[in-house]
Amino acid sequence: MTQKLLDSVTFLPLKDLRFANKPLEAHTWFMSSMNDTHEEGEVLYQQFPSQSSKGRLLCLKGRDTRDGSRNYYALAWPESLPPNSVLMKGLTFISNSHYIYDNIWHGLSAMVPFVAWHRKNGCQSTPMRWILFYRGEFRFKLGNWLNILMAATFGQVPYLEGLKEIEDGDNKPVCFEKAVVMRHNEGGMSKERRMGVYDLIRCNARMFCNVSLERTTSDIGMTLLLRTGARSFKNDSAVVGIFEKVCKKVEGCRLMVAYSNNLTVCEQVKLMSLTDILISPHGAQLSNLFLMDRNSSVMELFPKGWLEYAGVGQYVFHWLASWSGMKHRGTWRDPDGEKCPYPNDDQRCMSMYKNGRIGYNETQFSAWARDVLNDYVKTSKLEETSKQGPSISKTCDCS
Repeated sequence: MTQKLLDSVTFLPLKDLRFANKPLEAHTWFMSSMNDTHEEGEVLYQQFPSQSSKGRLLCLKGRDTRDGSRNYYALAWPESLPPNSVLMKGLTFISNSHYIYDNIWHGLSAMVPFVAWHRKNGCQSTPMRWILFYRGEFRFKLGNWLNILMAATFGQVPYLEGLKEIEDGDNKPVCFEKAVVMRHNEGGMSKERRMGVYDLIRCNARMFCNVSLERTTSDIGMTLLLRTGARSFKNDSAVVGIFEKVCKKVEGCRLMVAYSNNLTVCEQVKLMSLTDILISPHGAQLSNLFLMDRNSSVMELFPKGWLEYAGVGQYVFHWLASWSGMKHRGTWRDPDGEKCPYPNDDQRCMSMYKNGRIGYNETQFSAWARDVLNDYVKTSKLEETSKQGPSISKTCDCS
């Protein structure tokens, strides 16, 4: 019987090429033979062993970084693991994403479902290792920002398993005592659940960075988070001057100006804890927005051409604001710039505009900032946050 069980172990490609071009037709080409567990409002996930896997463990084979169809998976009973296989003890988190992990926004989207699963299980299970796949291909790097946020959330820096103990060319399988697999990022989660997850990450990040969980000032914190290079302002000092002038006219308003690339992760956490209104160009640094208190405001700016050519990706910070309980207060799009010489549907236009720089309009910026500040004052955001946001305590809610 044991031999029959061994013979029944069948390795299939992680990347199923039959479905590689059908990501929006209810197919998933990563571990395509497996169905996800979906409880109402919760994240989509797979867990091994489980009732759905009939008690079998997940096994992987291969460590190709260029072709996901050359990496394989199989299920095996604990009593009949594949010959010469290595059993890895403890909990393993396994992620597959369509996007790279060292990008702040895309990496965050891939990590959030694991925090959701962790929270759903009472924050009792800490992974011993993480395995990352990009379209079925092995990846071995997380950006520093994500490393620190995950360390704050799980109590230890993520150990990225590269299966290095298996020599290149060795076809030895690796099986996992317990594994949780995510392949849909935040798919399936209700808005309430998403906000709870972002509350947990925010709270843990503040505790990790020794930032007070309780706001100690009633000032209105307006932060101008600047970029250098692509999608930076053409004239930083002029833009700062405009918002500074508006802020000075509102009692209690305090303007803070920072460049995201000059701040450590904990400095970013601290800055966001003091921010009620965040003003910044479209870019990865806006991923920090969920580190503000709930009901804070976001003002986003774009160079010319993004509305016409960037597609749905230009709305990611609208989504993040909604998911984390913030208010996205609209966008300003620079109307000035070179005209694209190609047809309207030519992707070369987006290549031309993607890294453009942003001008300014004093009249429009001033009116926009006044509206957001006036709304803040009228709605008494701090009082509203105390009613709707997470309760202030010395621990982070994990329910």
